[in-house]
Amino acid sequence: MMIYPTMELMNGRCVTLDKGRLDNPMLWHVDPVETAKGFAASGAEWMHLTDFNAVRGEDTNAGLVEEIIRSVGIPVQLGGGMRSREQIEHWIDRGAGRVTVGTLAARDPALVAELAKQHPDQIVLAVDVWQGQVMTEGWRQSGAFQPQAYIEAFGDAPFAAIIITDIDSDMSDVEAQLGLIAGLAERAKAPVIASGVVRGVDDIARLKYIPNISGSLVGRALFRKTLTLAEALEVARPQSEPIAEFL
Repeated sequence: MMIYPTMELMNGRCVTLDKGRLDNPMLWHVDPVETAKGFAASGAEWMHLTDFNAVRGEDTNAGLVEEIIRSVGIPVQLGGGMRSREQIEHWIDRGAGRVTVGTLAARDPALVAELAKQHPDQIVLAVDVWQGQVMTEGWRQSGAFQPQAYIEAFGDAPFAAIIITDIDSDMSDVEAQLGLIAGLAERAKAPVIASGVVRGVDDIARLKYIPNISGSLVGRALFRKTLTLAEALEVARPQSEPIAEFL
């Protein structure tokens, strides 16, 4: 299972949010570029980066995002404000390994499915769930879609992955999150990346054995130091099966 150490940016600073509330971020006094480089130095093969200013339609972090993409040394899966073909292709051209699309997928699913075909292994569908419905606009607006039907509506669109976040039980009811994510992963055609569910090594150990879960975003636990990246990577690593000795 792939671990995606996760960084969220607001006004040039690393932040974490409680249930997606942009008005009350937790600020972390760390250097974003050096923190990203630390992810790579610890052995991560990918990182995930979300630009919350871009969610608001602002480009104030664009230079910082480009610097992270150029300097971190591992592929960056980038999300936040991808509301048009032009924005998506802009960031692919700037070197983003993958681009995460949420709101645009709800508004224009045909376009996003087309982009997935044009950019194989680079378009990730974000499915954020609140009280049984898919949310858009950075978790601020209900899209009136049920998550299972929403995912199935994309058919065989060749997404690199589908990120599923259960906002309703964000970090407070991990069992409920695992149930929702496992159920959606069972029906998804693309590999699923779980989001918001990891508080410690036990959560990674449980995710690892859910079918079609290919990875997990891990952010808040790293910043709060309830988990180290080295621990997360070790637990997520496939275990070698014992080989019987024949006499």
